[in-house]
Amino acid sequence: MCSNGRITREEDGMAHNGNQVAMTRGVSPAMARCELTHLGRQTLDVARAERQHAAYEACLVSLGCRLERLLADPDLPDCVFIEDTAVVVAEAAVITRPGAPSRQRETDAVADALAQFRTLLRIEAPGTLDGGDVLRVGRVLYVGASGRTNAAGIAQLAERLRPYGYTVVSVAMSGCLHLKTAVTAVTDGTLLVNRSWVDTAAFAGFQLVDVDPAEPWGANVLRVGDALVYPAAFPRTRARLEALGLDVRLVEADELAKAEGAVTCCSLVFTA
Repeated sequence: MCSNGRITREEDGMAHNGNQVAMTRGVSPAMARCELTHLGRQTLDVARAERQHAAYEACLVSLGCRLERLLADPDLPDCVFIEDTAVVVAEAAVITRPGAPSRQRETDAVADALAQFRTLLRIEAPGTLDGGDVLRVGRVLYVGASGRTNAAGIAQLAERLRPYGYTVVSVAMSGCLHLKTAVTAVTDGTLLVNRSWVDTAAFAGFQLVDVDPAEPWGANVLRVGDALVYPAAFPRTRARLEALGLDVRLVEADELAKAEGAVTCCSLVFTA
C-alpha cells in the first residue's frame, strides 16, 4: 500500500501492456448512501459490489491494462465511479467539478494520482462537469448537457482543451443520468445508443447500433483496445454487438448498477 493511497496491482500470469493504465477506486463501505437521480433506492449488497468490482478490475488486467487502484473513502459513497472525476486525453487531464455537491471531494485523491501521468487542468465554479457526460471519439468530445453537467462546465472544458486541438460538442439529452448512459462508442465510427435518451443529431456520420428495446440501460460499453467490456445483464444487445464481429467481454455489474453506475463509470483508462 502506497502512502498516497494508491495500490498498483498486476494479476499473476496475465500479460499486460505497461503503457495502458486503468485507474480504479475501491467500493466505499457507505455505497448504500450513494446519489440517485433516475433510479429508486434498492437494498445494496456492498460485499457483492466489491466482488463484482474486483472481477471488473481483473478483466481490465486480462486485457493488458496496468491497474492503478485508489483506496475507497468511507465518507464518499460514490467514489468507485472514478470516471466522473476526470477527463483524460493524451496531453492533459481535466479534473472535473462533479454536479452533485456530495461528490466534489472525490476529485482530490484522483488529481493526486493523475499528477504523475498528466498536466492537470481544472473545471472551476460555477461550472460543473461529470466525466460520465463526456464521450470522446478521436479529437472530438461530445458532452451531455445533463443534470450534473452545466453550460459553464462544457464551455470551460472546450476552453481548456482547445489549445491541444480538441473540439467540444454539447449534446441534448434527458431521461438518464449521463450521456454515456445513453450512448458509447464501440468503434471509432460506430456508436451504441438508446435514442430515447439522447438527441442523435450530433452524431451524424456515425453508424448507430440501437440497444434492444427490452434493455434500455444497455448502451454503456467500455472500449479497451479492440475489446468491449460489457455487462452480462443485457444479452440481447450483446448479440447485436457480436453480430458486428466485435469482441465482447462480459462482467457482472448489476449490484454496481443499483448505484446508477455502469462499466465506463468504474475506471479511467489511458496510455501512460
